[in-house]
Amino acid sequence: MTEPLIDPRPGESVFLRRDALAEGYDDRAIARMVRTGAWHRIRRGAYVPAELWRGADTMTQHELLAHAVHRQAQAEVALSHVSALWAYGAPDWGVDLSTVHLTRLDGRGGRREAGVCQHVGHLVPDDLVRFGTVLITSPTRTALDASTVLGTEAALVVMDHFLHRGLTTRELLAERYASMTGWPFTLKTDLVLRLADGRSESPGETRTRYLCWRQSLPKPELQYPITDEFGRVVAVADCAWPGHGAFLEFDGRVKYERLLRPGESPSEVVVREKRREERIRELTGWRCIRLMWSDLEHPARTAERIRRVLAAGSPL
Repeated sequence: MTEPLIDPRPGESVFLRRDALAEGYDDRAIARMVRTGAWHRIRRGAYVPAELWRGADTMTQHELLAHAVHRQAQAEVALSHVSALWAYGAPDWGVDLSTVHLTRLDGRGGRREAGVCQHVGHLVPDDLVRFGTVLITSPTRTALDASTVLGTEAALVVMDHFLHRGLTTRELLAERYASMTGWPFTLKTDLVLRLADGRSESPGETRTRYLCWRQSLPKPELQYPITDEFGRVVAVADCAWPGHGAFLEFDGRVKYERLLRPGESPSEVVVREKRREERIRELTGWRCIRLMWSDLEHPARTAERIRRVLAAGSPL
């Protein structure tokens, strides 16, 4: 008897009671493996190696749970809505991952029970892709479906991610959305589609843009190129208001991890970013607004701060 191997794709490591029985375990042996900490029970009758579960982040744990639900489903289903986000590397900010979402492929009515929500919806061939052993909804369909179960800001973060990664396009989203007339909870989807912009490179940048829209601030220009005296692009600002003489940089841990060069420490990245900001100010004479995650938790206060900077730099 051998324990199930950890597959390079975490979800493929999920195994069911029937798999363990086929390997020679009985129910007492299964209980012992869970009790001794070798296996982790995801849900009734579904397990993964405990080491894998302990080392998994929230999104990966949801992926494991979703695989278990998919394997145990009594009908033909596809992982959908927020339960397909893991396959596309989508961020989980503002996403409730306590429930696994499935879309039934047999056209029958859905239901919600025991942490599983089954949706009924019309799926066309382009709406489905196979990811390993499971069926999931396509990037376009996933982005649209997610917008129906998430808050507007969280849905915008997801939509921007799909656009930025080139997983879908505004044209594909608009075309598929046009056929979703009569579907529940799609009024919010229209707003998200109008606000979406694939130039946002992180959830923090998307949330900053949403804050500006929600607080009626002037719309910023994204990924604004800064040129030197020879016309060469020497920096790109996250957001800018050229007419107000201001630019904005969002400071987030993920951003600095992304900017790390081989052999470089986080403190060196901070110094390099500081010099970059100084260079932008030298070339433009603009004021710099820096935001952190904590600033986004106080939108009215942060908006007033931005508004004061923009007013100070507004042309006469």
